[in-house]
Amino acid sequence: MPRRPLILSIAFMLLAAAVGTTSNAHAQDAPARITSPDGRIAFTVWSEQGAPRYAVALDNETVVRASRLGFRFAEGAPLETGLALTGTQTGSHDDTWEQPWGERRLVRDHHNELVASFRYAGNPERGFDLRIRVFDSGVGFRYEVMGDAPHAIIDEMTRFNLPEQSTAWWVPAAGWNRYEYIYEETSLSEVDRAHSPFTARLPDDGPWVAIHEAALHDYSGFYLDQQRGGILDVKLAPGPDGIAVHADANFTTPWRTIQIADAAVGLINSDIILNLNEPNVLGDVSWVEPGKYVGIWWGMHINTQTWGSGPNHGATNENTREMIEFAAENGFDGILVEGWNLGWDGDWFNRQETFSFTEAYPDFDIEALSAYARERGVRLVGHHETSGDLTNYENQMEAGFALYERLGISQVKTGYVADAGDLVRYEADGTPRYEWHYGQYAVNHHLRVLQAAAEHRISINAHEPVKDTGIRRTYPNWISREGARGQEYNAWGVPPNPPEHVPTLAFTRLLSGPMDFTPGIFDLMPRGEDAPSRVQTTLAQQLAHYVTIYSPIQMAADLPDNYLARPDAFQFIRDVPTDWETSIALEGEPGQHIVFARQERGGADWYVGAANGGAARHVGLGLDFLEDGRTYTAQLYLDHPDAHWEHNPYAMMIREMQVTSTDEIEFTLVPGGGAAIRFVAEN
Repeated sequence: MPRRPLILSIAFMLLAAAVGTTSNAHAQDAPARITSPDGRIAFTVWSEQGAPRYAVALDNETVVRASRLGFRFAEGAPLETGLALTGTQTGSHDDTWEQPWGERRLVRDHHNELVASFRYAGNPERGFDLRIRVFDSGVGFRYEVMGDAPHAIIDEMTRFNLPEQSTAWWVPAAGWNRYEYIYEETSLSEVDRAHSPFTARLPDDGPWVAIHEAALHDYSGFYLDQQRGGILDVKLAPGPDGIAVHADANFTTPWRTIQIADAAVGLINSDIILNLNEPNVLGDVSWVEPGKYVGIWWGMHINTQTWGSGPNHGATNENTREMIEFAAENGFDGILVEGWNLGWDGDWFNRQETFSFTEAYPDFDIEALSAYARERGVRLVGHHETSGDLTNYENQMEAGFALYERLGISQVKTGYVADAGDLVRYEADGTPRYEWHYGQYAVNHHLRVLQAAAEHRISINAHEPVKDTGIRRTYPNWISREGARGQEYNAWGVPPNPPEHVPTLAFTRLLSGPMDFTPGIFDLMPRGEDAPSRVQTTLAQQLAHYVTIYSPIQMAADLPDNYLARPDAFQFIRDVPTDWETSIALEGEPGQHIVFARQERGGADWYVGAANGGAARHVGLGLDFLEDGRTYTAQLYLDHPDAHWEHNPYAMMIREMQVTSTDEIEFTLVPGGGAAIRFVAEN
């Protein structure tokens, strides 16, 4: 049975007792309303002729118009009509908690809460509570359903009714390529089915809105399906039996979130997703270590190496030893080695080969290489590609994690390469069942992996994952994940990621949490200048990604020779940390540009990254985020004025200057360009 929500604070209990419940006689006609602590955002809920409804406003202007709530089940009456608003409780909460790692060390959770009870007339034991939390940066709400028998959910009836004239940034959902699409910027009316986080700007320069979910446990992830103009319905990934979610008689859903901001960067500077997750359940997680890694990876994508065995096999003793030496000499913590284990030969994508997670190819001595890495002060990063065979992985993951723990391998990159809807699990009799990457079974599979890994003090970096919903707060060993178009598309994608890609990720995918994008490519045209696949950024923007794309583990993804050829630029990658005291999105809009400032955790230095889209722009960077009265040496890695991602991507200026918090630095971002700055505290 799902865990019941914890009482939040003494203030909540006292206020709830004082308010009590509303009178049943007036519940149908009297809406309930709760506002954010600053009073600007209001969430209203009511019953309209027996149908639960809600709406959201900012400064008394409608953001989400009247929208339905409820469920439909395979059996039994739906929870969408015949329901009265029979009672309410209100409360408030304000505290600050500390992340073991993250984009900021301290997170403030300040919200007001309303619990609205919807019940059937004459049957007070049947219905649901809608738990609503309103923050200064948006709202979250979830269902807490009561019943007398298990539920088979066909549809969750949650709706987000936005103005049709809004502008949206989105990727298509329910397609073969999971979440890995180029983002589209369209009018809301042109959206069909879209994944979340889903970002929109309301008409007439209205507020910015991002729709997502938090705390996705034992439930199917959703996508948004536009019905009539502006009406976005939640659609849950179905299971192989057509049921979206198998739930207990009493169950709690994930939170449905609506972030709201006057400026686009306000969406980024919100902590709603984290705050709606439960605290850490693993206890001491000092073994979860942020850091930077290199790897045997990019060579496979540019076809100079192979995952499978043969003359160009990447995961060899010789190649790995060379990579260990490079990591040790340049301050990296880890070395990812893909293709080390049996199963890569043949058509592994279609599961004609079955991966082993304990047996290495003959030319890869995992015992000796792990020992050699430890001697050099670094560690191997494990790799478990499943080809979407969940059962094969679940049968072997305990042995695989035990091997890694014995060898001192504390991080594992998992992979689920398979078309969406083609994850496979097998019944006891061998019957295959096919699952979506964001279906209930896959959601629970990832949780089982996290729990098993934690028993061996191992962190997980999942690729082709279920989307991030902030579960890293509850399970801090989920250290990063993919879940969008990453760097590999610049090696072979047609088209590759456009200049607008990273400035869009900042306001969409990255709202949900860390992304292992694998930045830092220095050979921007690995297949030649005229090849259809190439990196569509300048060299300076590749440096900026270490600040603009948050992940507590960051890869220097290119080949070592390409870094050694540009030691001046490589210095920024060597210097930049991956764990932060605080982070501030300073300016930008989706597809246009993004400018971030982050302070090193446990230190006084600051870092700034700026990533630009397709049009040149001037940036006046105010430095008021720096500590007052302190002098800093600014180390600037900037686009040369003549740089351009297409015809002059390597042109870069490296400069130093003394600055304080009262100064401003001006620079130009060229098309596809960027800027990376380190502020070294001097006193």
